[in-house]
Formats: sequence, structure tokens, C-alpha cells
Amino acid sequence: MKEIVSNQDTVRSGFLDPKAPPAVEIDSGETVSYVNTWTHWGNEATYGLDFASREPLRHKYPKGPYSMNGPVVVKEVQPGDILEINLTKLRPISWGWNSFPLGVGALPEDFKEPYLHYFKFNEARTHTHFVKGVSFDLRPFLGVIGVEPAGEEETSAILAGNYGGNLVLPQFAVGATLFLPVFKPGGRLWIGNINAREGEGVVDQTGIETAAERLDLKVTIRKGSIKVPVVETEDAWYTFGFSDESLDDALVNGLRNVIDWLSITTDLDESEVYSLASMVMDFRVTQYANQIQTAYATKPPKEIHVKIPKNVFDQKLTQQINQSLRGEKNE
Repeated sequence: MKEIVSNQDTVRSGFLDPKAPPAVEIDSGETVSYVNTWTHWGNEATYGLDFASREPLRHKYPKGPYSMNGPVVVKEVQPGDILEINLTKLRPISWGWNSFPLGVGALPEDFKEPYLHYFKFNEARTHTHFVKGVSFDLRPFLGVIGVEPAGEEETSAILAGNYGGNLVLPQFAVGATLFLPVFKPGGRLWIGNINAREGEGVVDQTGIETAAERLDLKVTIRKGSIKVPVVETEDAWYTFGFSDESLDDALVNGLRNVIDWLSITTDLDESEVYSLASMVMDFRVTQYANQIQTAYATKPPKEIHVKIPKNVFDQKLTQQINQSLRGEKNE
């Protein structure tokens, strides 16, 4: 196991930095343990800070809020390979917050005052109280994770694409596995944006934002054949559709990604996958963000995720899907 502690050398505020030296180098199959990750804006978001004091932080860090930790370089991984990333442990810090500045979220013009609410978590990090009469369980997950795209340009952590990034999928919690296509030697993996809980859609543009006392990822090289990220849980696979403009486009892109993936890697043809998607797959809003005012150079994409239930496939088709994810090392 290799350990990474957040500090000025290992964190970039809001972006994936192709010029950053490796935070750590690992072999395939090793676990990376992130200890005491930072909150947003370079760890300057602290419990109880009022909105007026927090607002300058958004402008101080114009590349984005997320404290991105990395990069992890995986020895021997090459473009065209896949990284299989198992989230094996995630313990949040003791607090978090939900907020929306003016001019953001799904309703950027409806509210005339900004909003900020802090949460305290129980010692087990399983539960929190909101307001009178409302409390709920925590469901911690990792919101932003990606390898660096090809090229030497910085990549905003607010964005998402076939390299990963701002996936913000609540199902990527402990026990889940993410498969990412690789575009550079070593992969150069970055993580950030720990959430204690978030609803699908994340309509005010934040969940319960927090950080991690500890987060462990097991990273393995695979020789599969996917073009976009895939998350695997016990009962389903999830893939994605993104758009800069609309949820309509995001849904269409996600549907085409599913048809492309399953028609190429299984015995199903394109028409059969299209039909199957309409009958058994769920197309859900991952995030719907809008910004008429922003402190950042970029804005989050509109995003949907596609839930593909495992129990509709027989053993042969299941093996073909697994082969597309894990290749010759399928176990």
C-alpha cells in the first residue's frame, strides 16, 4: 500500500495538472491510501465560515473548487489500457456543508439570497441531522476521479468526459468499481470532491461537501475495450452521457454510448441493444447544473447515467461484458 497526504505538492485546486510530478508510483494491483484529503478551495473551506467569508474563496480559485490530489502513476499502463479502480474504504471527516451561491443550480434565477448549511456527522459517519424533523443516513462517495486526457493542457476538474472527471455518481461508493480508459503512459490518476451524501441530479449544485480522513483505492491494469467510464456495482453497470448544452443531448449521447459498447463487445446487435435499453435500462439525471453567474472559467456538464441491470444477461453475455472491462485478465 502506498500513502498520499494532501499538501502543496500533491494538491491542485480545480484542475488536473499534466506538469505535476507523480505524487506516488504504484504497481498494478496496489492500493493507494489518501490520508486527510482537503476540503474545497485548497482546504480553506472550514466549519462555520459564513457565506460572506467563503465567497472570496470562489474568486481566489477561478479554476474550480475541488482540491484535486495526485497524480498517481501506474507503472506499465499505456494508452489503450484500462484502469480498474476499486473503492475499498472511505471515511469522511466529521462535518460537511450544502450551499448555493446566487445564479447557479437548476434554478439560477429563483432565489434572491445565497444559502449555506453546515452538518455534523456521528462518530460512525453514518448519520446526520438537517433541520427540525429531518435527518438521514450518509452515503459517502467519491465525486471527481479521472486520468489525464491526451495532450499537455490543464483539464478543469469541473468537466467530465471519457477520461472521467466530474462524474459525481453516488453509486461510486465503497464496494463499487470504476473502469477508466487510459490516454497517457502511467495513466496519471487524480481524485477529489468527497461527498457525504448527494441526490441524483444534485439540483442546487452541491451535495453534502466534505473531505476524507481516509480513502483507499485499489488500482489494477486491465486490457479491456471500453471508450467511456463504466462503474460496476453488485447488481448493475453504469455508464454516462455528457453535454455542454442540454439533458436531451446528454441522454442521446449516453444511449449511443451504451449501444456502441454492448453491440461491439457482445452478441447483441445495435437494434437489440436499443430495444433492451428501452425495456430494462434506467436513464437518470446525474447532475443538472446551470450557471448565469460563475466565478469559474468552466461550468459542469449536463450529465445522465445509464443503469444496466446485470440480472437480464445470461452467463455468456455477462462474460462478454466482463471481457470488455477486464480483457485477458478476466477472473
